Amino acid sequence: QVQLVESGGGLVQAGGSLRLSCAASGLTFSMYTMGWFRQAPGKEREFVALITRSGGSTAYADFVKGRFASSVDNAKNTVYLQMNSLKPEDTAVYYCAAARGTIYSGSLRSYDYWGQGTQVTVSS
Repeated sequence: QVQLVESGGGLVQAGGSLRLSCAASGLTFSMYTMGWFRQAPGKEREFVALITRSGGSTAYADFVKGRFASSVDNAKNTVYLQMNSLKPEDTAVYYCAAARGTIYSGSLRSYDYWGQGTQVTVSS
């Protein structure tokens, strides 16, 4: 059974940093592209970042470029999202997702498995 478990969310002031983690089990981690998405209240879930198999390459939404960075620890089957210079508009539930193979897609439908999400709240 595939499980993705996010952690690391919380409350932070604007300009601060958080690092989210997503621990994966039940899949061959190195065979998946890992994505990060977020959903703010009343809004649709949106793409934030992805990192391809074993950290080969990354892609980011324009609104986080230069502020967020994703990385993987293959030994721990864990993907990270380092979030710096946080803004109140970054407030959302953040989800990780897994897609088989190497993809470069921000479409929700491209991802096969999803975590339950972790809340990030940025105060002004």
